Amino acid sequence: MSVRRYLFPILLLFACQVLWSQTKAGGLVVDASGDPVAFANILFAGSSEGTITNDDGRFYLESEAVWDTLVVSYIGYATRRIVLEQRVNTGLRIEMEESGEELDEVVVYMGRQPKKDNPAIDILRKIWEKKRRNGVKLFDQYAYDTYEKIEFDLNTIDSSLMESRVFRGLEFIFEDLDTSRITGKTYLPIFLNEKFSRVYGDNRIGEERTDVLGNKNSGFSNNQAIIAFVQDLYSEYDIYDNYLKFFDKSFTSPLSTTGVDTYNYVLADSAFLGDKWCYNIIYYPRRKNELTFKGDFWVNDTTYAVARINLAVTRSANINWVKEIYIEQEFDVLSDSVFLLKRDYMLSDFALNKKEESRGVYGKRTTVYDNYVFNRPRGRAFYKGESDPFDPRVFNRDDAFWSANRLEALNKDERGIYTLLDTLRTVPKFNTYYNLVSILGSGYVEIDKWNLDLGNIYSVFGYNDAEGVRLRGGARTYFGQNDPWRLEGYMAYGFLDKKVKYGISGKWLLDRKTRLILSGGNRRDIEQLGLSLTATNDVLGRSVASSAVFTVGNNNRLTNINLSTLAVDIEPLENFRIRFGGSLRTLRSALPDVFSLDYLDPEAPGGVASEVRQFDLTTTLIYTPGKETIGYGVERRDVNDTYSTLLLHYTQGLQGFLESDFDYRKVQFSYSQPWQVGGMGRLLSTVEVGKTFGEVPLVMLNVVPGNQTLFSIYNTFPNLDFYEFVTDTYASLHLEHNFNGRLFSRIPLLRDWNLREIVGLRGVWGQLSEANQLLNSPANIPLQAPDDSIYWEYSVGVGNIFKIFRIDFNFRGNYLDNPDARAFSVTGAFGFHF
Repeated sequence: MSVRRYLFPILLLFACQVLWSQTKAGGLVVDASGDPVAFANILFAGSSEGTITNDDGRFYLESEAVWDTLVVSYIGYATRRIVLEQRVNTGLRIEMEESGEELDEVVVYMGRQPKKDNPAIDILRKIWEKKRRNGVKLFDQYAYDTYEKIEFDLNTIDSSLMESRVFRGLEFIFEDLDTSRITGKTYLPIFLNEKFSRVYGDNRIGEERTDVLGNKNSGFSNNQAIIAFVQDLYSEYDIYDNYLKFFDKSFTSPLSTTGVDTYNYVLADSAFLGDKWCYNIIYYPRRKNELTFKGDFWVNDTTYAVARINLAVTRSANINWVKEIYIEQEFDVLSDSVFLLKRDYMLSDFALNKKEESRGVYGKRTTVYDNYVFNRPRGRAFYKGESDPFDPRVFNRDDAFWSANRLEALNKDERGIYTLLDTLRTVPKFNTYYNLVSILGSGYVEIDKWNLDLGNIYSVFGYNDAEGVRLRGGARTYFGQNDPWRLEGYMAYGFLDKKVKYGISGKWLLDRKTRLILSGGNRRDIEQLGLSLTATNDVLGRSVASSAVFTVGNNNRLTNINLSTLAVDIEPLENFRIRFGGSLRTLRSALPDVFSLDYLDPEAPGGVASEVRQFDLTTTLIYTPGKETIGYGVERRDVNDTYSTLLLHYTQGLQGFLESDFDYRKVQFSYSQPWQVGGMGRLLSTVEVGKTFGEVPLVMLNVVPGNQTLFSIYNTFPNLDFYEFVTDTYASLHLEHNFNGRLFSRIPLLRDWNLREIVGLRGVWGQLSEANQLLNSPANIPLQAPDDSIYWEYSVGVGNIFKIFRIDFNFRGNYLDNPDARAFSVTGAFGFHF
């Protein structure tokens, strides 16, 4: 994931609730020695409204009803009844006294619970049996309305923050503050996004359709980067699934069939919820540092459908930049037996660290479900047709629309966000903050009066053996997020070769419905080729290896490239793209004295040529099932990264056309797939195969991608030099698994560091025909293919070092007799990951 996705919560810090509650209580539970009591049970006396203390013994509880007594219980301690003298009771310090008396059956039993003869686990097994026969799954067809409200708040507001220089001149934003019902902290709402949709589904044919009918947000309606960030942040989930995915991490659900190995369960109570008798089960993790929750749920005694549940991520969970995650779901009863989701609430507390006093940003999502309709068949064609979620009318609904379709009214703080953001956008200081973080996130400096962006700032400086120090500057047109066309270009200068390089490209969206796009461009530059087996013709792209300041070995196999392209893209079906294109390339060595690209050519002087001129026609099919995007302009943003990619690429070289040198054919296929392996982390896999028919020079063969940089680059071989293996027929496999700290969490000395273990395995087999070896015989590098046996490497790595660094130790499995073979290497990477 890129850095910009995690800069936007910081943006919200500078960019500049809940319904009135009758009783609030919060504080700390300790024992006689002053040590915090984790997982103690907190209840309003006479109610089923309660919570559990966190790992640090802290709690916060809130109710819309009036309560005058708080009950605190924990195994081995006398139950305390605390009189609440006010409606707001924060800062409580409750000391528990040891007791030898046996607690009654409604007290929460803590510590490791037995798996055998545990009534809570017996109930859990009944939930597993019936979980696929609950809710909308009971009906042939269904339809319902959803109203989603996503809010960001600046939290932990105190006098030092309000008086800081950062907010000088912006003091008016602190006039309206409120307190979170979950954490008890003061917060300031600064961003709100509302969306109203109608959902249709058919369980018989396995189809579902969502029509977005309205979308509105405060101050950032044209900033799709923020909208995409928000969408990915709050992906959909089902509590009955074994694993719940949040922030690219898979948390074990308390209702999971693997839950008995992950959680302790206690049958705490039974009572009527409405007119339905339900059991109350409390759960908490068996071990620290795993991706787990703590909380409780109520389940019906006959249908074994969950009626109410809350989930709070444990403070020790191995996740960065998120201090708290809290989830509540409520269900309605239909026809005495069917429980339908009514309300889903999720709060995330983003902060630089997990200390209690650390400031950050709340992210809150509330989704309300209503107006269920069942068993109204619609044809399969209905589900294939899709509304346009980016229809401008969706973003311009009037107040009457929102008054009629908000399934939950805005409170005064939420209503005030729209006014606050409108005011802030007129304050120069706020715009300065906004622009600064926008630059860091996108890499571009916006020049509004010219409708131009300058950048990318992250590619200004580079270095390689051919150019020496290299400076690059670029720009792109930018009228808005959904521009139907875009021009982009750059110029660069190398201080060693004293030459100017450039690239320019353009894209035009001809038809929005089918995503018909015409694109073209030209680039003259120096590039490190052979970093990818699957061919690309990206006019403006530049690899890390082409400009890496620090490298290993002789990094001098660079190529001068003059590339012109013209292509047409179309997306006849969702996530299925077809591209037809043509390219004209002129290729020669950038350092001919040390890296020869010579090949036999009877028509060249001396029978040897050192430059290739080639015209190709290409057809590319790309299928990305599950991919989500946002926007409708010529360039869209990806929302998620959990989708697979299947690519089929065909190239036809045309000899003689535009003085093209070679006639050949090339077929290539690749398949990349991320896999969520339950609680064991995430596996990324890539398979690539390809074959070239005909004789072609070295620069047109398939080079096994080596990596002589110090960076960990997926889909390359870090112990191979550039051009060490060259093929015209190949098959490769890359596997990289991140355990997300699952193993380290079981090692006492390591578990508190929240490190993450990463393992990799990669291999490639290939051949190089005798005809291609003879054609390229003048080249001054050995031409070898891994045909005797599969070349393979493996690596072990440690991630999340200081939350941002990763280091990999890479080992070469064979071909150790190759000249200058590197048996071992160390590479690294840095980035912001949850």
